[in-house]
Amino acid sequence: MKYVTVFMALLAAISANPILAGEIPHEIAGFTIGQNVAKVSDRLQMDTLLPLRYQEYLQEVEIKPLAGFKSGLITYGNCAQPGRIVRIKLKYADPGRPFYDALLAQVERRFGKAASYEGDPFHIVIDWKWSFIDADGNRLSLHLSHNSRDTEEKFGNAVKLTLINGIAEERQCFLAKKPPPRQQEAARLPPLKSMTAEDWKPLIPQ
Repeated sequence: MKYVTVFMALLAAISANPILAGEIPHEIAGFTIGQNVAKVSDRLQMDTLLPLRYQEYLQEVEIKPLAGFKSGLITYGNCAQPGRIVRIKLKYADPGRPFYDALLAQVERRFGKAASYEGDPFHIVIDWKWSFIDADGNRLSLHLSHNSRDTEEKFGNAVKLTLINGIAEERQCFLAKKPPPRQQEAARLPPLKSMTAEDWKPLIPQ
């Protein structure tokens, strides 16, 4: 019984860790993680380029129409390695659950079972995540998601491939160059017990 317990603990530990060998995804639909965006600029709608809010060290651009996909966003850094693609997020043309299930089976056949489930417990939004470390020590994550009912999220099937350490490097570079923010004193409210109807008025939806 003791050996069975030890074996199960080791198995759980292995399952929780990123995949270190074998098939590791870096590319989808001709877009490659770590590649400079200039090499695929002809496949991008560069007039849609925008910096990410609260993540100014990253920029995002839409892809041009691509067979099999409804839309897509390519994210790249502008500090540590300007132009390096750190995230690829694509929405499939087929939004149905049968397509998602078939796609999931294909991905599992290639990369094994997902490392974790990131969706909601009721499977309104389904999101499976794989974690990898490639031969160069890069940490990557792969998400495959399906949403058919949550109006707060985009409907349909999506895939997202992310260079985790790449985003962290861009953020660290940005923070190192950014001047320290000015300290601004927030406007204070009266003590809770002494707040009047007028004090509450700007805080309540009208």
